[in-house]
Amino acid sequence: MLEAFGLSDPGCVRTNNEDYYLLAPTIGLYVVADGMGGAQAGEHASRLAAETVWEILYHSPVRDHETLLRAFEEANTRVMDAAAGDPSLEGMGTTLVAALEVGDEIYLASVGDSRAYVFEHNRLFPVTEDQTWVNEVGRRLGMDEESLRNHPMRHVLTMAIGVSPQLRVLSYKLKPAAGMQLLMCSDGLHGVAAEDDLVRALSSDGPLEEKCQSMVTAAREAGGPDNITAVLLQAANSRYPAVPVTTEIPNPEIE
Repeated sequence: MLEAFGLSDPGCVRTNNEDYYLLAPTIGLYVVADGMGGAQAGEHASRLAAETVWEILYHSPVRDHETLLRAFEEANTRVMDAAAGDPSLEGMGTTLVAALEVGDEIYLASVGDSRAYVFEHNRLFPVTEDQTWVNEVGRRLGMDEESLRNHPMRHVLTMAIGVSPQLRVLSYKLKPAAGMQLLMCSDGLHGVAAEDDLVRALSSDGPLEEKCQSMVTAAREAGGPDNITAVLLQAANSRYPAVPVTTEIPNPEIE
């Protein structure tokens, strides 16, 4: 069983919060979503996607890796359908990262640039890979990190929930050990707070609530230009690295 805590903050610049997180320990599900779109569309997309994943898993007789991927597929369909049926929601989408506890394993799935990290032995390991222009195009072109940090395409996603029927979900599996912490967060945290600040918070002896608050505070003190969300899980029982699996979901059709 995982101990869990989540915290979300609008940051220092934006008045609304398009991030959304969900903790459902009774079915072992934990989700972070970072919405995008005009007016209230981003908020709608992130909540709809997260709650769709919960609904599919809650009602499924089997909760496993394949069910998690089907839940992402359904979330993609529902966000697209909602945008198509309401002009005020046109163009909305969201990132989505979810962890599902199944027995003594944790399955992870992600779309976009919200991330999952493992913190173990006082080291922070990234588990998920960003689906962004910087990561999937810029780095493959051999661009240096300084150029990538300032590139005009640095915030462009190559994949998001609700944008295309052709969905590419990245998935991973963890086999947890005592004391492992799993951090799931939006780019308002990982793209703003220094890694040293995250490590300092995670290595403290405080409760998960205090650790999440310290990380959010670090992002705010760094300017807080975006919404900030952190979901922190702690395992009773981890072995890194995660095993990555890339899954293509072409033209999903859910009945």
